[in-house]
Amino acid sequence: MSAVAPAGPVLDRLRIERRLEFLMEKKMLIDASHPEETRVVVLSGSRIEDFDYESSTKKQLRGNIYLAKVTRVEPSLQAAFVEYGGNRHGFLAFNEIHPDYYQIPVADREALLAEERAAVEAESDDEDDDDDVMEAQRRRRQAQRRYKIQEVIKRRQIMLIQVVKEERGNKGAALTTYLSLAGRYCVLMPNTARGGGISRKIPNGADRKRLKKIAGELEIPNGMGLIIRTAGAKRTKTEIKRDYEYLLRLWEQIRDDTMKAVAPKLIHEEGSLVKRALRDLYDKDVESIVVEGDAAYKEAKDFVKMLMPSHARKVQQQREGEPLFLKHRVEEQLESIYSPVVHLRSGGSIVINQTEALVAIDVNSG
Repeated sequence: MSAVAPAGPVLDRLRIERRLEFLMEKKMLIDASHPEETRVVVLSGSRIEDFDYESSTKKQLRGNIYLAKVTRVEPSLQAAFVEYGGNRHGFLAFNEIHPDYYQIPVADREALLAEERAAVEAESDDEDDDDDVMEAQRRRRQAQRRYKIQEVIKRRQIMLIQVVKEERGNKGAALTTYLSLAGRYCVLMPNTARGGGISRKIPNGADRKRLKKIAGELEIPNGMGLIIRTAGAKRTKTEIKRDYEYLLRLWEQIRDDTMKAVAPKLIHEEGSLVKRALRDLYDKDVESIVVEGDAAYKEAKDFVKMLMPSHARKVQQQREGEPLFLKHRVEEQLESIYSPVVHLRSGGSIVINQTEALVAIDVNSG
């Protein structure tokens, strides 16, 4: 005769489990109630797991694409300085200039492009990531040694460039003409001839094999390359294809806007913080996306509908009177970010003091 567990303890255990699930529930909160600042947090239960913000007075340049004009070619640096619309002229190294921009005979340019394609395609499929780009750049430098920048690039020349490093101090932004468009699951490289690549951060052999097959079935135009990001590891062919087609449409829009523009001109903005957060911070474990601010809610809803239609139901608008971050007790945690004392779970602490000459970090064992 089998024993039957009492109903009381079982129900109590279920209540405890549900309570723990609620306490560990992940949420994304987007506070865009004030036009001068947007803030995003990802909460695991009541604890902040990720935080990012964007100010209207200082927006991110990295990833933006501009139609730019060469203002100076510097032989000693083998680089060009270009006007693109930033606070300072950007720095464009010679090895970051696509051979399409070289002012050389067509036959020489085609031979150089063929050499570059052969060098890049020689890479194995297992090395298609931020490492392959460095290797491709090294091979490009080898192919470009027969030229000097002053021989093939001229002042006032027009180029489509992308910011790869923000302005810092008195230095201008670092630029490239090798463009990349990041989606939710893919990165499209519209002028880099590469095959279907899989991020090396996806270690599972079965996933890599499946994703390689999916990438091989996508109709990637000649002269373009595609890398499947880590976020695409468990995604279906339909989801990856939808993301890829979105990037193709985006590239077509960039091309159309470029044809109508006069340099210097912003052609494509990497995206607002709302879009970047949904693209890079959101994952399937996030149970809800709560947005405060009408414009941001519409932007978030439309973006999720386009890339992940089945997840659109998770996007909710904060309609209550109490501010979103106050309601979820986020403000007090954000204030602690700027405290010089960091309390550790072990009972110890880290004390950070900034002096005139250095930043002192004192570790107390507690």
